[in-house]
Amino acid sequence: MSNSCEKAYITTPIYYVNDIAHIGHAYTTIIADTLARYSRMAGLETFFLTGTDEHGQKIEEAAKSRGKTSQAYADEISATFKNLWDDFDISYDKFIRTTDAEHIKGVQKAFSTMHSNGDIYKDTYKGHYCISCETFFPLIQLVDEEFCPECGKSTSIVEEESYFFKLSKYEDRLLEWYAQNDDCILPRSKKNEVIRFVEGGLQDLSITRTSFDWGVKLPEDMNDPKHVMYVWLDALMNYVTALGYGTDDANMDYWPARVQLIGKDILRFHAIYWPAFLMSLDLPLPKHIAAHGWWTRDGEKMSKSKGNVVNPKEVADAYGLDSFRYFMLREVPFGGDGDFSQKALIDRINSDLGNDLGNLMNRLIGMSGKYFEGKVDSSLVEKYYQVELDEVHASLAKLEPLLYEMQLHRYLEELWRPLTVANRAIDKYQPWTLIKEGKEEEAMALNGLIAAILAKVSVMLYPVMPEICTKISTALGFSINHDTWTKLAMGTALLETFTLEKIDPLFPRIEEPLLAQIDPVDKKEEPKKKENPKKKENQSKPTEGIALIGIDQFFQTSLKVGTVVQADEVPKSKKLLLLQVDVGEETPRQIVAGIKEWYSAEDMLDTQVCVVANLNPAKLMGHLSEGMLLAAKDKDGLCMIRPEKPKTSGTPIG
Repeated sequence: MSNSCEKAYITTPIYYVNDIAHIGHAYTTIIADTLARYSRMAGLETFFLTGTDEHGQKIEEAAKSRGKTSQAYADEISATFKNLWDDFDISYDKFIRTTDAEHIKGVQKAFSTMHSNGDIYKDTYKGHYCISCETFFPLIQLVDEEFCPECGKSTSIVEEESYFFKLSKYEDRLLEWYAQNDDCILPRSKKNEVIRFVEGGLQDLSITRTSFDWGVKLPEDMNDPKHVMYVWLDALMNYVTALGYGTDDANMDYWPARVQLIGKDILRFHAIYWPAFLMSLDLPLPKHIAAHGWWTRDGEKMSKSKGNVVNPKEVADAYGLDSFRYFMLREVPFGGDGDFSQKALIDRINSDLGNDLGNLMNRLIGMSGKYFEGKVDSSLVEKYYQVELDEVHASLAKLEPLLYEMQLHRYLEELWRPLTVANRAIDKYQPWTLIKEGKEEEAMALNGLIAAILAKVSVMLYPVMPEICTKISTALGFSINHDTWTKLAMGTALLETFTLEKIDPLFPRIEEPLLAQIDPVDKKEEPKKKENPKKKENQSKPTEGIALIGIDQFFQTSLKVGTVVQADEVPKSKKLLLLQVDVGEETPRQIVAGIKEWYSAEDMLDTQVCVVANLNPAKLMGHLSEGMLLAAKDKDGLCMIRPEKPKTSGTPIG
């Protein structure tokens, strides 16, 4: 259980103002808001930071192309992010901008400190620079010795005088930090990627530019006005300048951050550069850096140039903000990529929210009104339904660790189990039958059980769906706060006797998509950029009978080596085996495989398999399946695709 004297500092990345907010930005911010709301409810002193990153060559060029000053352009785009988060009722404590005067002072203080520590020196740098990623790449990392390995755009050779940060000095200390802190990077599979990168050797980092002006100038005592700071040094420092670093230190007692949320594309900057900067400044390192995956559309990463960007406000306005929040957190395991579709959203609303949660509320209102004039009395619940209560409390006890370990889809999956208990209890004990048999006391106790379960679930669901859960709690006669979190969710208390307030159905069934077309957020054409010629070459050679895909689409499929650690038959099924497969994550994946005709459970145990690891979970004969095994089948039967030699569980395939 959380300790009320602890502090919780939650951060999103600061969003780059080269374009307006899309669904990926909303995903990160909703996760952070959920963590912050839960932390406050749990009694933690909480500080939630978000904001915008506004410096760099890309911003300067974007502003010029629109005939605006860099500051005016940054003001305009930053406001779109802040307005969206305000529309979404995001509970941030501070919205920072890297053009804020206090931030600039803090960054200059950090530069001076690192310089005085001997970690910054001046030299000349020549290398391949990607303007889009604001990053230099060594030749060996480029595609065809020209194209950026991150975004695929053409790089240019830049040679200029630069100040360097001694990143190489911190290689061993970084590896030691990773080794001593199991969960410093989440999911753990991402941590392994970072470790491999650092073990390959770190080069000192160029941290200033002279080829453009839009950035933080060096401290005056450096007497070198032509330099501006590398945008990533500037941007990363926001996490401490927002707390007063370099100015008044007013909130520095919130540091280190409990969770720093980022997208997987900026993992290297946050898991290598950022902790190295903190080490140089003699500041503690964050407890968790959590990297989530991308949201795709029809299997492709969203981008304005492809015209497939989903506007989050449009979706939230059509389907309800809380339903949108639930879908985003429930649909995809944290760290994996998710494909957005209205069909998937509607299915979640109709099934999870409508059938399970909304219908249970309707059943309680119906039972209470028909048999007890709206009165709910929980005083005898433990006499008749202790088994059900114990099952509910066992599920609730598992929730908090899942939340802070970023297993958000599992948090919601586990939270839904008490709703299953409640709906099952109504079907099993049949209050209408109890009333007919004269067992009014038992029927009222059942009524009280359902109300108690709804109350407990609404408390723990509140951080994800604050508006809906406030409606539920109000109807049930209580408020969601630290006290009711302690008593109802963490404890075994039940509701006081109350009269239920009737409310309209929470989730009316949706039969057809509400948005005829989800338009891109901006349809203006961008100037054509030089593209990797390999892509055009591949596109120009269709193969008869085969639907070709690009290499980017292929790499969106996550293939991993897995080890089967448990294997069972699925009862009543002639084809299915229920497997627990270790793919290098904290807990094994459950995979339902239709291979029983060719392999027994004993055949599969302790063998290695190839797993498609980023499929949306599906249910087969009532069992959740979180992946798929690769196999080959012809007229002679089926055989598994396996590694030629034993490999560590979780090893990527590709």
